Amino acid sequence: MSLKSSSNQYGTVAVTIHWLSALFILVLIGSGWLVHETEDLATKADILKVHVSLGVLVLLLTLARIAWWKFFDSKPEPVPMARWQDRAARTVHVLLYIVLLVMAASGIGMMVLSGAAPVIFGISTGTLPDFWDYPPRIPHEIGGKLIIALFVVHAGAALYHHFVQRDGLLDRMWYRKRGEL
Repeated sequence: MSLKSSSNQYGTVAVTIHWLSALFILVLIGSGWLVHETEDLATKADILKVHVSLGVLVLLLTLARIAWWKFFDSKPEPVPMARWQDRAARTVHVLLYIVLLVMAASGIGMMVLSGAAPVIFGISTGTLPDFWDYPPRIPHEIGGKLIIALFVVHAGAALYHHFVQRDGLLDRMWYRKRGEL
């Protein structure tokens, strides 16, 4: 498999960024929920270490993906589908990028405004602030809900194409072509 995409298959770089991002976003969703539900501040700080670190990593992967598509690679030809499906897919992808960038910006904003990063990473002692006291918390909360919805729609559409349409769409975003061992 080539580093770059072909007309009918995503390349290794795109596939790796895609699946790492998906995995890390799932962990971010879970750790975000745990932070929200956890009362113990020490436990919350431990969860936030993972959440903040992965949030930065997803930001870097998202920026790398955008740069990869803009400067180094081109996407495969679209799989034939109804026009409304193509538009919906494009819209969901664009919204995923936007929401991921807003989530990163609002998360960074909360860390900067609250001064929580030194406490989270054990650089200084102190207690965690109430993040609801900081304006970026609202878009972060809304973004969290949007990312879950977009993730479900994106994964659901991919599974629909794979199991119902059987058009090879999901196979294109893996490390081997359809039919290869």
